[in-house]
Amino acid sequence: MLKLRLSMGGTKKRPVYKIVVADSRFPRDGRFIEKLGYFNPLLPKDKKDRVGLESERIKYWLSQGAKPTTRVARILGENKLIEMPAAGNNPNKAIPKKDRKKQDAGAEKKEDKKADAPKAEEKKADAPKEAPKAEEKKADAPKEAPKAEENKK
Repeated sequence: MLKLRLSMGGTKKRPVYKIVVADSRFPRDGRFIEKLGYFNPLLPKDKKDRVGLESERIKYWLSQGAKPTTRVARILGENKLIEMPAAGNNPNKAIPKKDRKKQDAGAEKKEDKKADAPKAEEKKADAPKEAPKAEEKKADAPKEAPKAEENKK
């Protein structure tokens, strides 16, 4: 399957991406069929040099059945080459990572308390039902014992 995807280049902590068309089985930074543009995430969004695209070739590869990855689809959508993909749902993205852990821990504790409350009620409701069964088993046990003795005789 053909994919329009990003291939990483640049140096340590200074990434620059090529937008390439490649077979999905090839490695991310490995062999590709054709380079279609570039993307520099370090530049501000309003700079013209942040993204460079060869629109004619991109349209050609899309017509041939190449599927863009989510990131490339957003880049192409921003440049009006394809329809902008639907926004994903990641509510934690806007929260700093330090605070996410605190928020997640607080949410889990609340969920655990809510989950434990019905279980405790169920146990209370089940407890009286189990008690008579145990008494019945004790009452049944002596009756079974004489039958076993009679069978031995």
